[in-house]
Amino acid sequence: MKYVLMFVETEEFARQLEEMGELEQQAAYAAVGRWFAEHADKITHHTHLAPVHTATTVRLDGAEPLITDGPFVEGKEVVSGFAEVEVADLDEALRLARSWPACPIVEIRPAS
Repeated sequence: MKYVLMFVETEEFARQLEEMGELEQQAAYAAVGRWFAEHADKITHHTHLAPVHTATTVRLDGAEPLITDGPFVEGKEVVSGFAEVEVADLDEALRLARSWPACPIVEIRPAS
């Protein structure tokens, strides 16, 4: 089954990452790189998204499409990247999510 693991960054996590020294940041990024390497046989696609302030949103619920700069939802949590994985079942997707070394929230959705 295919699932998408969405890595959700919180304001607190982003602040902690910014406050880290260069060596701490390098170690944090290295942990993420190791996670991707360890699970490469299950990951079919992944990417890191540009910062939330670069988003453009198109609202289609009015008479005319409304285009705005920035994210649709002003929130304290934003999806910062995702990985599509091919695994046996949700339990295996959960095991992958539990081992994620970065953002404090991972949302899992089936993909078709």
